[in-house]
Amino acid sequence: MADEAPFQFLHNEVIQYIYKTAESGETENGRNITRLENMGFRVGQGLIERLTKDTARFKDELDIMKFICKDFWTCVFKKQIDNLRTNHQGIYVLQDNKFRLLSQLSAGNQYMEHAPKYLAFSCGLVRGGLSNLGVKSIVTAEVSVMPACKFQVMIQKM
Repeated sequence: MADEAPFQFLHNEVIQYIYKTAESGETENGRNITRLENMGFRVGQGLIERLTKDTARFKDELDIMKFICKDFWTCVFKKQIDNLRTNHQGIYVLQDNKFRLLSQLSAGNQYMEHAPKYLAFSCGLVRGGLSNLGVKSIVTAEVSVMPACKFQVMIQKM
């Protein structure tokens, strides 16, 4: 993708635009978060198409998740995921100890309520990428200490 600073600037501007143009009451019901996630979903679909055009087919879900953690994450955030865990039953936890889209926020807890809007686009990115690889999933994110973040990917069996 683009260089880090322009990407972070664009991400911040998209968030500000969506929240400023929203009608009153949309913030409470999560409509803005959904809009951000849907934007990320579409970008993830297109990006994974570009990244996998010369790649052999993946053997299983674990290989797909390893690709997401290494190649996909490196393309978007210029670093690999710090930790990948699984229970081998369709749940994967991707941990990024210094998530770039949260690093501009303070390391304190005063901005914790703003974290979901900075994570929604990334959840959509992962879900869109997995969707284009034939994996239906639910992606959620959790922050306990800024700027560390855990993304939980729950694979939906068809």
